[in-house]
Amino acid sequence: MLKKKNISASKASLVLFLCQIISALDVPLDLLQPPTITQQSPKDYIVDPRENIVIQCEAKGKPPPSFSWTRNGTHFDIDKDALVTMKPNSGTLVINIMNGGKAEAYEGVYQCTARNERGAAISNNIVIRPSRSPLWTKEKLEPNHVREGDSLVLHCRPPVGLPPPIIFWMDNAFQKLPQSERVSQGLNGDLYFSNVQPEDSREDYICYARFNHTQTIQQKQPISVKVFSMDSLNDTIAANLSDTDIYGAKSVTERQPVLLTPTGSTSTKVELRGNVLLLECIAAGLPTPVIRWIKEGGELPANRTFFENFKKTLKIIDVSEADSGNYKCIARNTLGSVHHVISVTVKAAPYWITAPRNLVLSPGEDGTLICRANGNPKPNISWLANGVPIAIAPEDPSRKVDGDTIIFSHVQERSSAVYQCNASNEYGYLLANAFVNVLAEPPRILTPADKLYQVIADSPALLDCAYFGSPKPEIEWFKGVKGSILRGSEYIFHYNGTLEIPVAQKDSSGTYTCVARNELGKIQNEVQLEVKDPTMIIKQPEYKVIQRYGQVSFECIIKHDSTLLPTVIWLKDNDVLPDDERFLVGKDNLTIMNVTDKDDGTYTCVVNTTLDSVSASAVLTVVARPNPPFDLELTGQLERSIELSWIPGDENNSPITNFVIEYEDGLHEPGVWHHQTEVPGTQTTVHLKLSPYVNYSFRVIAVNEIGRSQPSEPSEQYLTKSASPDENPSNVQGIGSEPDNLVITWESLTDFQSNGPGLQYKVSWRQKDVDDEWTSVIVANVSKYIVSGTPTFVPYEIKVQALNDLGYAPEPSEVIGHSGEDLPMVAPGNVQVHVINSTLAKVHWDPVPLKSVRGHLQGYKVYYWKVQSLSRRSRRHVEKNILTFRGNKTFGMLPGLEPYSSYKLNVRVVNGKGEGPASPDKVFKTPEGVPSSPSFLKITNPTLDSLTLEWGSPIHPNGVLTSYILKFQPINNTHELGPLVEIRIPANESSLILKNLNYSTRYKFYFNAQTSVGSGSQITEEAVTIMDEAMASRQVDIATQGWFIGLMCAVALLILILLIVCFIRRNKGGKYPVKEKEDAHADPEIQPMKEDDGTFGEYSDAEDHKPLKKGSRTPSDRTVKKEDSDDSLVDYGEGVNGQFNEDGSFIGQYSGKKEKEPAEGNESSEAPSPVNAMNSFV
Repeated sequence: MLKKKNISASKASLVLFLCQIISALDVPLDLLQPPTITQQSPKDYIVDPRENIVIQCEAKGKPPPSFSWTRNGTHFDIDKDALVTMKPNSGTLVINIMNGGKAEAYEGVYQCTARNERGAAISNNIVIRPSRSPLWTKEKLEPNHVREGDSLVLHCRPPVGLPPPIIFWMDNAFQKLPQSERVSQGLNGDLYFSNVQPEDSREDYICYARFNHTQTIQQKQPISVKVFSMDSLNDTIAANLSDTDIYGAKSVTERQPVLLTPTGSTSTKVELRGNVLLLECIAAGLPTPVIRWIKEGGELPANRTFFENFKKTLKIIDVSEADSGNYKCIARNTLGSVHHVISVTVKAAPYWITAPRNLVLSPGEDGTLICRANGNPKPNISWLANGVPIAIAPEDPSRKVDGDTIIFSHVQERSSAVYQCNASNEYGYLLANAFVNVLAEPPRILTPADKLYQVIADSPALLDCAYFGSPKPEIEWFKGVKGSILRGSEYIFHYNGTLEIPVAQKDSSGTYTCVARNELGKIQNEVQLEVKDPTMIIKQPEYKVIQRYGQVSFECIIKHDSTLLPTVIWLKDNDVLPDDERFLVGKDNLTIMNVTDKDDGTYTCVVNTTLDSVSASAVLTVVARPNPPFDLELTGQLERSIELSWIPGDENNSPITNFVIEYEDGLHEPGVWHHQTEVPGTQTTVHLKLSPYVNYSFRVIAVNEIGRSQPSEPSEQYLTKSASPDENPSNVQGIGSEPDNLVITWESLTDFQSNGPGLQYKVSWRQKDVDDEWTSVIVANVSKYIVSGTPTFVPYEIKVQALNDLGYAPEPSEVIGHSGEDLPMVAPGNVQVHVINSTLAKVHWDPVPLKSVRGHLQGYKVYYWKVQSLSRRSRRHVEKNILTFRGNKTFGMLPGLEPYSSYKLNVRVVNGKGEGPASPDKVFKTPEGVPSSPSFLKITNPTLDSLTLEWGSPIHPNGVLTSYILKFQPINNTHELGPLVEIRIPANESSLILKNLNYSTRYKFYFNAQTSVGSGSQITEEAVTIMDEAMASRQVDIATQGWFIGLMCAVALLILILLIVCFIRRNKGGKYPVKEKEDAHADPEIQPMKEDDGTFGEYSDAEDHKPLKKGSRTPSDRTVKKEDSDDSLVDYGEGVNGQFNEDGSFIGQYSGKKEKEPAEGNESSEAPSPVNAMNSFV
């Protein structure tokens, strides 16, 4: 059963509409059916009189229909007119105008009728009119003489054509005349001037009319306009009057707005529904009025309202009855306003609400034809049957006319006919054909079998099942070969048989079966559905800002179904890319090289497959430095100021932040541009201050974030008048170069500052507090003057005044200078030294009288040097130190002195000329200090129990040495320090032998010197007492061999085996042969291993009751306690100085370590014993 959607039984009109849809089936052309008009000419048909007239009328039906025509309501017999023919199997007429006929003879109203045995269909009334493009009537046009500021209307009055022509104004060179808010063309074609200006004068205002249908252009005679300006009018009057006559004309008078069109305060406008509403207001006035539109009591419709012709035309598209109302235009300028109200009424030609549709019924069925239309005024509905008014048509008992509806009951085959519905009012008509075809046909499916549908996942899938049958078949859908009928909300069943899957998924793919059945039979059809993965842009192009001449790339990376072949195209501003080799299209990107301004825009990546299309866009903004300003204009010229205005150039997508104004002085520095001022980027006028006697030119530079524009073209030149100087020289100074002169210097004025020709300077001076009168001299344009014969270093009052040919600058300010300096005459007195500690002293002195300084006091210098060290009594090269104390100081600190030394110093005063004489040398001594560390500490001659220490005295004893302090302590294998021993050594000693030390032990030594003040810094060293000489020598020999490691491994294995054998035999109570040898020796110490027999000395077992001696090997449990074993490789060495490095290599005398460095693991105070070595190998 076919599923129906959204049907409400309570709404009869909707039910009738749906019934009509159900019945509106296309009848296959192999079945009997009444005629249907398929093509016809438009109702209002304007033809080109130079071409044949073709009036179209095409229809279909079974049997094929025949055609006939009426002209102006009567039968048109085409056989009687040789110029008229009808196309074969068609109703289309061809009127052969090309063979001598005239189009005007065939004007009229034509209607076509298509007829067969089942009925007759008719066409619209087709009105044939030939187009017309008449010439302009000859007329004599007088020149228009207009006063500047007045309004003017140039009338076009084109000839009446069919259709109406398009109007435009051009000059003799076929260039369109520029239009603006002041000058514009009205809807009637006239050219309106709100106010005329002198530049409007010309003799070639030409109105052109273009007739598009005939592709011809007609032109009006040129119109001449002469504008008289007030200035020229005054000149003309003045030329004809004497000097005693009073003449003149008023300047251009500003005027309030006055409407040129429409006239009056109100007007009316009627427009038809669906058309474009055009309302116009053009006003005169000075300044040029601005037009504004409002709708009284409402808002202008959004999205349908447009303003044209500089807002003088209001355009509303697709108007409806709701757009009726009062529209007000308001013209306003600075002097006032005027308004006009246009009352708009929207009428409507008839338009369909429900047009009648073909009805296919089986014998005995019921049906309806509905014809509903609306309009303003409301249209009349009339019915025709087979082209004849239904009132006079043959009777049919199965039909009943009820206003806009025809009801059919129990139809029979003879009820087949074509019915026409006509809806008309005063603005037009609608005509529709709808047939009733009575058939009895079993179902047939018109969709091809096994048709393949491919869709994208998550999009709708529409599977067609076009069908026909009478009575109307019922449609059912199945999925799969043995699937059940499809039902549920996931499917939509359309009345034309189409199955819609609103959101197709991958599992929706498969075979679908459509079954159509009625009482006369049943038929089915299969279709295939494939659901594909959607195409996606996974990397979209992004917004880019690039500087001109740069390079930019847009990415467009896609993902698509593997069975679909995508194509990628790039668009610029929704159009194809420019044909330019700078555009490089890659697999997934677009690159633009050497970007220019024209590349600015929106770039779109479009990906198409046979099933879907996706796109992504990004904007490219090309930025650059601004274009230079132009049209520089100087106004408001005054002696000391001027107004400069300009028009900004293109900002090139980067807003102008400021304008830089520069000037050139063509009189003094031609070609050199100087900075004048800067103004914000929103300002295009600036008031500039000017200096006298300068020939100014100005230029403007625009600045944005990218950089500065090129300078504008220079403005016109402006020469300011001369004047006396506004300012005096700066940086006036008086400094003597010799003891008997005064050099007066200043910074000269620039030519720009001179304000006029003949720049000079008046130099004046007098001795301060001595002279009352000024001595003056006028010098040329220089910057220095020397006064000779002055006393040494006395103050002078000085002033320098500028003057030129027009006068003096304002009175200058005075400055104080001094004549030349000489070397100071006396030395500082009463020099005293206070020693603060062994390295710091403070020196005092009495200041030198200022008169004796004979110049600017710069400070005092203290010279000091070390005479000798009191501890060594040895002289050395004297190196003097100098400390400078700025200003009028009378004391200073002397740092960095050496303790226990003798110093001398003197003090000198300093001025700008140099140093004065030195004060008498002052001797002082520094007390003792703590000494520096001994110069070295060396440890030599290590033996089993002694070490020899040698040292050098401190380089800086800083006093008398009283003694040396030696501290030392042992370091065990874990780097722990033992008890500290301290020894005081007389100061005259330089070496010491330490005895009674532990052998094979590391010691750390701390050594420093002392004076009566205290102990100095210490130095540290480390050393090790040696092992037995024989063992040490052997270890040195074997440790340096490459096979040492392998041999040790073999020995360790052998020893392990021997130990196991010994353990077994000891358990049996026996003694080793070595025991006897051990008893034979008086020395209780363990003897070394014998090389001839490879045996070891025997250990005492538990029965001997002997304690383990210091040199014993291992206890009976075969463990080695590190703290109990003192076996040393020294016992086996030959050299007393032999030691082993941590890698086993031999090193010589052990060098001491710094105190902060940790002892290395293999350099412990105890050398590793053979047993320890064996344990490590085991």
